[in-house]
Amino acid sequence: MIDTDRASRPGGRTARVRADVLAAVQAELAEHGYDGLTIDAVAERSGVHRTTIYRRWKTVPGLLVDLLESGADDSWEPTDTGTLEGDLIAVNREVHAALTARPSITQAVIAASFRTPEAAEALTRFWKDRYARTALVVRRAVERGEIAADVDAHQLLLTATAPIYHQLVLLRQPMTRAQADYHARVAAKHFASVKGADLP
Repeated sequence: MIDTDRASRPGGRTARVRADVLAAVQAELAEHGYDGLTIDAVAERSGVHRTTIYRRWKTVPGLLVDLLESGADDSWEPTDTGTLEGDLIAVNREVHAALTARPSITQAVIAASFRTPEAAEALTRFWKDRYARTALVVRRAVERGEIAADVDAHQLLLTATAPIYHQLVLLRQPMTRAQADYHARVAAKHFASVKGADLP
């Protein structure tokens, strides 16, 4: 979900400390969950003194918020395969891989976001950023003439990706990559056949 190596801004020791700490937060959260995430554990894992962590991040929720906000610092954008269907399949495969990884930092962050309002707000900002970037898939499809210009990009992306989150996160049931591909194909075919104005 979040690449802490790419997410860290250049800037010498301060950036390295942040990258080391956030990498430790990510690992601890994935392995032990929010209840097992402590400043002492992050300090030990990162090699950064606990006093430094307390001074900069203050609390465990502060660490989680910064981990989520670091996602806005990376250069991720959706793969360009040359077709809307291919692009959506590529997106769904990334989502599927993130949610089925063992341990899954994505699942861990989603669960942790329900524990503090600060984390919930940070996760919302993270999703808004990711959906805004993924809208590039739709813009490319419009430019290629695959879909109408008035198609709602957010609705299209929800149609493609929501079944994966619903199955794996809410229902906690397995989903194969082939099934994730299927939902991408359904979304691509549906939105290629209608105009945005025809949608509810």
